[in-house]
Amino acid sequence: MAKLPRLPVRNAGVLAVAVFTLQFVSPASGKASAPDAVSGLRVEVSANEMLGRGRLILFVRRATNPAATAVDGNAFERDGLQLAARNVSFSVPRTVVVDDAADAWPGPLSSLAPGDYVVQAVFDRDFNYAYSGRGPGDVLSRVATVRIGETTSALSLELTDVIPELAPWHGPWGPVAPPEELAFIQQNTRPLTVPSERLGRFWGRPISLNGLVVTPLDYDQTQDRLPVVYFTHGFGGGMASLQDTAAGLVRQMKAGVLPRLIWVLLDQSGPMGTHEFADSLNNGPWGAALTQELIPVIDDRFRTQRRRNARFVMGHSSGGWAALWLQLEYADIFGGAWATSPDYSDFSNFGGVDLTAPGGRMKGLNFARAEAVLGAYGGQNTSFEAVWSPRGSDGMPAPLFDRETGLVDAQVATWWRDHWDLTEKVRREWVNNAAYLDGAIHVVVGENDEFALDDSARDLERAITSVSGRASFRYLPGKGHFDLYVEGDERAALRRVMAWEMADHAQRHP
Repeated sequence: MAKLPRLPVRNAGVLAVAVFTLQFVSPASGKASAPDAVSGLRVEVSANEMLGRGRLILFVRRATNPAATAVDGNAFERDGLQLAARNVSFSVPRTVVVDDAADAWPGPLSSLAPGDYVVQAVFDRDFNYAYSGRGPGDVLSRVATVRIGETTSALSLELTDVIPELAPWHGPWGPVAPPEELAFIQQNTRPLTVPSERLGRFWGRPISLNGLVVTPLDYDQTQDRLPVVYFTHGFGGGMASLQDTAAGLVRQMKAGVLPRLIWVLLDQSGPMGTHEFADSLNNGPWGAALTQELIPVIDDRFRTQRRRNARFVMGHSSGGWAALWLQLEYADIFGGAWATSPDYSDFSNFGGVDLTAPGGRMKGLNFARAEAVLGAYGGQNTSFEAVWSPRGSDGMPAPLFDRETGLVDAQVATWWRDHWDLTEKVRREWVNNAAYLDGAIHVVVGENDEFALDDSARDLERAITSVSGRASFRYLPGKGHFDLYVEGDERAALRRVMAWEMADHAQRHP
C-alpha cells in the first residue's frame, strides 16, 4: 500500500539548487524591484528549452527553513503542503501560468494565508509523480521565497535543473551499497527480462516482465535443485527497491542466516501503479504472463525443483495482496504465500468503509484529492482502480468514488466485490481447492498497522475459518506497516524467519 517516506530529492543526485528571493519585474519598467507581498499566488513558469508534454506541479510550504533546497511532498506526506498543477506542453520555449484555474489542493492558491513561503516548480515529464515522485528526466525550478500579503503581482520561476538518470544500482536515496560491496552483490544477482506475448497483444507494443534473480553464494559450485521464491514489492517500488532487496538478501546469505533458496524479485510497477500480477481489464493479463510465460523461463534457466510445493510467492503491502491473489488464483502452481501487511482483503471493510452498503462514502478524501493534483493516474487510489475496476466509457479505469463528495459508485463497488474481494473468493472457491490451499496461506501483520490492515487480515482469517480452511495468521504487538520486518539492529529479521519456513515447507512436502 503505502510507500516509505522519500528522502529529499537532493540526495537523488539532482543538480544543485539554490535558494533565492524572487525579484518582481514591473511590466512598465522591466526593472527588478524589491519583493512585494502578493495576495494569493499567480506563478509564471518558463522553460527555455523544448521539454515536451508533462505535468507542471507547484509545491508551496511555509518558509520555516529559508535554506531549503527542495520543496517536496506527496499524498502520504502532505502536512502543510499546498499543491497546484496543470498539464502543459513545452514544445517550444514558453511561459505558462499557474493560478487559481489550476488543479489545487487543499484549496486554490488565493487561499494561502498571509506569511512567508518557499516555492518550487517541478515539470513531471513522464506523468508518474503520483506513483514515484520526482525522478530522472524531471525538470525543477530553483527554490524561491515569497511573502503572501495584500497586494498582487506575478511570480516568475524558471525550469532549469534536470534530474539525471540514476547510476546502476542507485536509488533515490543513493547507492544500494558501497563500491567494495556492490561487486560481490552483483556477482550473485542476475538481471531478468522476459518478453510477454500476452501483454504485448494487450498493449499493442513489446512488454516484458522484469526483475532480478538472487542465487545462493555457492550456486555455481553445486548442481542441486532448489526451491524458488517469487517476491514482489509494494506501492511505490520498482527496480531500485528490488536492487535494495537483492543487496539485503546477499548480505543475509553472506552472514549464513538464510536457507538455500532461489529468489526471483519481480517488478510490478506500471503506468497506472502496481498491477498486482492480476489479469485486469485495465493493466492486462499479468497473472497469466507470470504463470505461463515467466515461470517456465525460470525453471529452464535455473536449477529449480520445478514443483508446486517448492515454489512460493511473497510480498509486503500491495505485494502482499498480490501474493495472496496469486496463491488463491493459481493454487495448483504455488505451494504457499507469505504475505505481510497485505492490502484490503474484504471490500465490506475497505479502510473502514463498507463498499457494499448503498450510499456509501469513502473516507480520506484529502488523500485522494492530493493524489489527483499530483497526477490523474499512478496514485494509490487510481492504482487500486486500475487493478479492480471495469473500464469506463473514457477508456480509463472506472473510479470507485467521486473525488469531491466521496460517494461510492455502487456498480463499480459491486464489480470489485464480485471479482476481486479475497474473502468472497475464499468463501466461493476454497472448498474445491482445499487440497492445495490448506496450510498454504501465511499472513503476518502488525497490530499497530497505520492503515488498519490488521483489521483486514482478521476479515480474511474469519473467511478462511468459515470454510474450515487451515491458514497461519500472526499479529505482531507494537509493530506497524513500516517496521514489521525489523528486530533490533536486524533490518529484515522477519524475511529470515519466513525464508526458513518456506525451506521447511519444501522439505516436508517432497
